[in-house]
Amino acid sequence: MRLIGTLLFFFTASGFAGEYAILAGGGRLKADRHETDGAKVRLYSGAGYVELDAAKVAGFETVEEPAAVKTAAAPPVAAVPAPAAPAPTPRELADRAADKYGLPRALVRGVMAAESGGRADAVSPKGAIGLMQLMPSTAKDLGADPFDPEQNVDAGTRYLRDLLVKYDYRLWHALAAYNAGSGAVDRYNGVPPYRETLRYVDRIDRAYQKPVE
Repeated sequence: MRLIGTLLFFFTASGFAGEYAILAGGGRLKADRHETDGAKVRLYSGAGYVELDAAKVAGFETVEEPAAVKTAAAPPVAAVPAPAAPAPTPRELADRAADKYGLPRALVRGVMAAESGGRADAVSPKGAIGLMQLMPSTAKDLGADPFDPEQNVDAGTRYLRDLLVKYDYRLWHALAAYNAGSGAVDRYNGVPPYRETLRYVDRIDRAYQKPVE
């Protein structure tokens, strides 16, 4: 009986599907299958088997396979986009471009303030666009999209740097050329006597002289 009790625990705890051998004493043994050989019964489990007297086995009972439990798939988790970085301010755009092209920050800020008041949507009556008021033809020559604030300020600052180089870093000449065009500066060999240009140059020069915050 101890052997039968041990076998009963082993086969019941093994978890195999198959059949139960109903013992004459009332116990049950779980097995994958069985074979009867005369007065003996072999109960197979995996690669091994146990042999009992046939008289001790009253019959067999099929083990039902447990129904598979279907687990509902978790709904896909939507990716949360990273928050977009805030757009740089006009002053930040001016300072980045000034640092990139080696110009004083106050100078680039002053040109931006005089040209557009720091507005990306400013369009002059002559068609100049954006923060540093690039004409479409000038923007095209500089390879920039004038409607993109960063490209606009970068190209405007590069253009100002080129004018300073052209006029041997004479500030008023470069500023006058930015406002009225190089042709007017060359024609007058200096700042042309246009009221708008004179006010423009003086305004930026004053802003340039102030300490940078």
